[in-house]
Amino acid sequence: MSLIRRFAALALTLGLSACASADPNWVELGGKRYAVEVADDDAERARGLMFRDTLAEGTGMLFVHEREEPLAYWMKNTRIALDILYFDAGLTLVSQRRDVPPCSAGNACPTYPSDAPARYVLELNAGEAARLQLSDGTRMRLSRALQPTP
Repeated sequence: MSLIRRFAALALTLGLSACASADPNWVELGGKRYAVEVADDDAERARGLMFRDTLAEGTGMLFVHEREEPLAYWMKNTRIALDILYFDAGLTLVSQRRDVPPCSAGNACPTYPSDAPARYVLELNAGEAARLQLSDGTRMRLSRALQPTP
């Protein structure tokens, strides 16, 4: 192999290694890590997990709000039963809505409010909060990619 080809192969290998070690979006909760999609603007938060038939095991959606305040989520056009977990700005679990059923009633779907002001909302497959035995006060960790910027 020529020197140029060896150099190109080495550069490609290093580039792929760097991509593989990139810090993906994840949260850690109750000793389990979940890969998460992030909804951090109004359009993404409004769409959420609507119209999906499944949510892969070990995954979820993290909703990030600009400030900590009372929040309420609903399951409009959501086909998956979910646990809705509310966290304050310090990443402490302040409220849980477990086993929330899907809703196809459009604007007539009920809302599920937080019991305290929250900044982050994590949606996981129904049953995960019970499986992890989560209680209010549990802390969530965020990947480096999700850390808030000052």
